[in-house]
Amino acid sequence: MVDLLDENLRSLRVQLDEIIKDLHGMTVNIGNEPLAATVSDLRTRIKEPFMFVVVGEVKAGKSSFVNALLGSDVCKVAPDPCTDTIQQILYGEKFEIVNINPNLKKIFTPAEILKEIAIVDTPGTNTISAHHQDITEGFIPASDLIVFVFEAKNPYRQSAWDFLDFIRDEWRKKVIFVLQQKDLMEPDDLVINEKGVFDYAQKKGINKANVFSVSAKMELNNDSANSGYPILRKFIGDNITGGKAPVLKLDNNIATSINISDRINDGLRKREEQLLADKNFRKDVDETLDKQEGKSNYQVDVLTENILSTYDKVTREIGEELDQGLSFVNLFKKAFSSIFNKKSSPKGWIDELKYRLEHELKDQLTDKLNAGVNDLTDSVSQMVSMIDLKIKSNKTLLKGSDEIFSHIANKRNSVMDDLRETFNQFMRKSENFEDSEVLPSEENFSPNIATGSGLAVIGMVIAAVAQGSVFDITGGILTGIGVLFAGVTVGVGRKKVLGSYYAEIEKGRKKLDAEVDDKLKLYVKNVKEKVQGNFKEFDVMLAHEEDQTRKISVEHYKIAQRLKEMKSIVEKEIS
Repeated sequence: MVDLLDENLRSLRVQLDEIIKDLHGMTVNIGNEPLAATVSDLRTRIKEPFMFVVVGEVKAGKSSFVNALLGSDVCKVAPDPCTDTIQQILYGEKFEIVNINPNLKKIFTPAEILKEIAIVDTPGTNTISAHHQDITEGFIPASDLIVFVFEAKNPYRQSAWDFLDFIRDEWRKKVIFVLQQKDLMEPDDLVINEKGVFDYAQKKGINKANVFSVSAKMELNNDSANSGYPILRKFIGDNITGGKAPVLKLDNNIATSINISDRINDGLRKREEQLLADKNFRKDVDETLDKQEGKSNYQVDVLTENILSTYDKVTREIGEELDQGLSFVNLFKKAFSSIFNKKSSPKGWIDELKYRLEHELKDQLTDKLNAGVNDLTDSVSQMVSMIDLKIKSNKTLLKGSDEIFSHIANKRNSVMDDLRETFNQFMRKSENFEDSEVLPSEENFSPNIATGSGLAVIGMVIAAVAQGSVFDITGGILTGIGVLFAGVTVGVGRKKVLGSYYAEIEKGRKKLDAEVDDKLKLYVKNVKEKVQGNFKEFDVMLAHEEDQTRKISVEHYKIAQRLKEMKSIVEKEIS
């Protein structure tokens, strides 16, 4: 390993400081306050010495271990486990204690080893829950080596190993294991426990774990030859001190920054996955509405075609009778017969023809309308129901427990909950399916419409629209034909009457075709647009998410690349 020149080290520190500054800005922008505090603390500690963080259960002998390592009574050794103060031990020309807050104190002492390292003595892992945040956010992320201290006679207590899981899984920190109070163990039993810790660490994913057995009591009583501390100090000297600590510290800071960058990346991938799922959901809603509108419009076409087919049949049959009855011979016979029976007169015949036309149109068109309206009603109702089902079955991929973007997940869940509730209310309210643009005049309204609710009103509205249009138009046709028939007398021009009749019929047919088709399709279109109106808040969220994820992704990529390049430079210097 080659020591970095001071100037080169300062330059790399400045570069890393700029990257961590930008990383901090990103954590602030994404709204993750705990992570922002962690990155801010990491930046603050970038110029501090290589940091040992000593952890372990209460009464494991952590403070005694630190005192023996430093060769002085620096840490208070309490006879009971009442203390939960974090003690950061730093180099100073004279011994001094500075109380930072009730749970943290800085101790300055002129121990030679502290010129290259700093030591943090923490409360027991089984008592730190109240101040867990101080330790994890303040020291573990910025630490360079975790020293796990166990009682030599019982190194298997669960809280310490659980804390190891947190350190390894969350922060990927380098760890060594110390069995303290080895003087209380028989040599053979100590070997068994050393191997037990080694094997258990391997199960936790730490290959070739460094395990040291020491006795602070023996070391402080000048029995270094048997205390185990010389072996530990040699490990520290070979791997950390002797000019290597600053560059190792820099390398660890880069690794921690990469760890944070990777966490953001993992959260960002989930956020992008959720965004893609939401965009696909929204696309599916649009496509479903378009498809259902097409199906409903097809039902309108079928209904219109059936109405026109029935209209053609009835008017053609009446037209054929009119054609035959308008022959001179038949009219003359009717006129002669009327001398004896007024019902047999041309006028009586014309009145009967008009009556039949009116009632056959009404009866047969009503039958067609009743059959066709049901199919169209089912189609429009299905449009709304399918969207309701899609909203209810929408899946959440980004969880409220997500480390980085839980606030985004919670916001999205709130928007989806509002959408579900809003759409549920939408389906229940009859006014959402009434339509002043297409409803016929008030006198043609079915009184049942006012009492309908939600999807139930769709069929009533469609029936009212269709029947109102059909009977308004056929009513106008019958009026026109009635005027025409009123002028039919003996000697009237047969071709002229028939021509006027079929002209009136054709005019009514075109109007019927356009009126029914246009109004029903407009109703379908309006229902579709009202359904879409429920997605306004969701669409605003979607647009914002697309913009934000794009910006964060671009910013994150730049930071990740800079960290990767720095990692490569420092590794070359270390090798």
